[in-house]
Amino acid sequence: MTKLSVNINKLATLRNSRGGNNPDIIKAAIDIERFGADGITVHPRPDERHIRYDDVYALKKIITTELNIEGNPTEKKFVDLVMANKPTQVTLVPDVLGQLTSNHGWNTIEHQEYLTQIIATFKNQGIRVSIFVDPIEEMVEAAGTTGTDRIELYTESYAKEYTLGNKETGIAPFIRAANKANELGLGINAGHDLDLQNLEYFSKNIPHLLEVSIGHALICDAIYLGLENAVQLYKRQLK
Repeated sequence: MTKLSVNINKLATLRNSRGGNNPDIIKAAIDIERFGADGITVHPRPDERHIRYDDVYALKKIITTELNIEGNPTEKKFVDLVMANKPTQVTLVPDVLGQLTSNHGWNTIEHQEYLTQIIATFKNQGIRVSIFVDPIEEMVEAAGTTGTDRIELYTESYAKEYTLGNKETGIAPFIRAANKANELGLGINAGHDLDLQNLEYFSKNIPHLLEVSIGHALICDAIYLGLENAVQLYKRQLK
């Protein structure tokens, strides 16, 4: 079954909006694992507007499933953070400074040399590496020669098409990209705008999908459904 890694950035955003420690990010992570999640994802950014760098050190001490740290490795502070904490997985995302949210994958052709070097740096420390890519077969093929263990398919375009009633059209490039990844022996993760409406269809149609990382939609649903119920409902979509 596809694993669910819950991104807790939005909980940190809520905490930071008032100062103090409410909600308690550490307690939330422990509870999310207890509620059935298979991992915890964090995406610390240089301005620390949600997850802070010291949060990652604290989380590393208590995570019992898998810790996935996302970020842009061109920032030395990020690389140092990953190397110090040695998460189960690091997901490399080509965000720029001040970017609101991730909105594109790596150009794995143009950045082939850089990605090969930085991926080797992390893998030499025993850290599994995934890189954020758009559902373009050429980009997946070039990812296959960087040494990465996995790719994470950027799913915003699928989510938009699903909302418009075009789920077959929306998922088609992802199926092609996934088939290419499987052909190359790359593991497949996915994330961005996946929710309770579109997740089941996506997971049933993407061959060998190993993991989805979901934060914004799940935390929004938790406002109405409760956190425990939301986690379990998302897990149910992946069965």
